[in-house]
Amino acid sequence: MIPAVRLARPVRLALLAALAAPAAAQAPDPTAFASGAEVKAQVAAMARAMKPGQGFAWQPLVRDDSRVAALEYWKKPGRPAVHPEQAEYAIVIEGSGTLISGGTLDTPKVVNPDLTEGERIVGGTTRTLGPGDVILVPAGVPHWFGITGGKLVLLGMKLPVKR
Repeated sequence: MIPAVRLARPVRLALLAALAAPAAAQAPDPTAFASGAEVKAQVAAMARAMKPGQGFAWQPLVRDDSRVAALEYWKKPGRPAVHPEQAEYAIVIEGSGTLISGGTLDTPKVVNPDLTEGERIVGGTTRTLGPGDVILVPAGVPHWFGITGGKLVLLGMKLPVKR
């Protein structure tokens, strides 16, 4: 026989309150999530939706307020670019390509406050890209993605400069 334990009244009340608290009192999980299968399905949908001659498509995958992780589907290279106030983080999902980064942007033209484009990059470093490669281009650094196969698919985010 197990002996009875007598708890002080304040302890009994605290235990009852804890047991009676509804599960709904917990804060909801704010995590945005996309499974590997969802990523593959979204990439396939983007490929089907691209029009003949279209070189680039962008599609948000997960978001939290103003922060977005998006899929970038490249069939043709874009223009060399600089994001003055944003770093660019990306993971190669599919395809292959080339990254040229660093150096100097030739003939820069401000497109909008978040983007300056140029004709080419002078003196940059060239890297070959393939699935699984991870890229972090700091804010203000010129960069360009070339496509060496039929496509280059990135999962990317823009990260604001710390102030």
